[in-house]
Amino acid sequence: MRFRDAFLRRLGPGAFSGATIGSWLKVLSDNRASIDAAFWPRAAWITLAAVPNTLVAIAERCRYGRAIDRTEIEPPLFILGTWRSGTTHLHNLLCVDDRFAYPNLYQVTCPSTFLLSERGMSRLVDWCMPKRRPQDAVKFGVKEPQEEDFAMCSLSGQASMLTMSFPRNVAFYERFMTMEGLSPSELARWKACYLFFLKKLTFKYRRPIVLKTPANTARIKTLLELFPEAKFVHIHRHPYDVFRSAKHTLLKAGPWWQLQRPNYRDDEAINRQLIEQGKILYHSFFAQRSLIPAGRLHDVAFEDLERDAVSQIRSTYDALDLPDFGYVKERLCAYVNSLSDYKKNIFPELPDGLRHRVHHEWRRCFDEWGYVA
Repeated sequence: MRFRDAFLRRLGPGAFSGATIGSWLKVLSDNRASIDAAFWPRAAWITLAAVPNTLVAIAERCRYGRAIDRTEIEPPLFILGTWRSGTTHLHNLLCVDDRFAYPNLYQVTCPSTFLLSERGMSRLVDWCMPKRRPQDAVKFGVKEPQEEDFAMCSLSGQASMLTMSFPRNVAFYERFMTMEGLSPSELARWKACYLFFLKKLTFKYRRPIVLKTPANTARIKTLLELFPEAKFVHIHRHPYDVFRSAKHTLLKAGPWWQLQRPNYRDDEAINRQLIEQGKILYHSFFAQRSLIPAGRLHDVAFEDLERDAVSQIRSTYDALDLPDFGYVKERLCAYVNSLSDYKKNIFPELPDGLRHRVHHEWRRCFDEWGYVA
């Protein structure tokens, strides 16, 4: 297992397993084909895989294209919250309810082909994934709920998480977190690819979709333009815990994605990047939060969810007028009980200077939710 993980960490396709020739060429163009020599084997793997991906995508489009185009997306339920705030835990809890659908890991990995390829290829893709996330002990498998921005990496090459693949092009990719500074053609492409993916999921499942992508926290306005009836649940966590976990994730998960050597050569560069990302994300959230109509946004504290998940999910159902909670209560309790052996990462306390800096830069998050500095 260690050899397999080391092999995949070095050569695996990262964010572009499902890229077609067209989307991969666009990514190369956006980055001026600037791939460091150490990652040429990964780029070669992606290029080779893009050929069959393209052929299967064409076949899928011929078979299902008209039906997908006619599909109406039911108003989604969006989970908001910064990276490492508990969005995955909340997503998994809500996805226990089979009256909702969600994108799984295979579908976000192969977004152009999953209607045709999932049954036959899911085992191979599952082998190409670690069994636990690199940054923590959360289960990682092709059937597990996953964030839709992974799909946007392969579909459009437009996702803020691609800063991990191309860390020297952070300014370009972070625009897709806030959707600010995009050209009309870039915005139109993002919307078209996003809707295409959700139409495919709706065509497959015929149910409302629960979606979790931290970057959505900063693009409420765009989401409401696409889905005026959407509902939102936002999760927050103590900012110091968020920062420590985000830093750990960047160092642990980044190497699985990289096509360029990172430009953060020391602790200070990492700290600066994470603090700035958090500021941008929540500046947009606080500016756009009021656009959500009354009764369609509910806040959850990670600490409360950790202490009593069933009660917090019940409150979410009540606040957002979701379907009868009684239907899912028994299964939800069983799922929560299955997590009893899960062990969280334990990180050292932040140095005083960094604590003060995080508190100063993320002050509104402390004040908004009553966290002690």
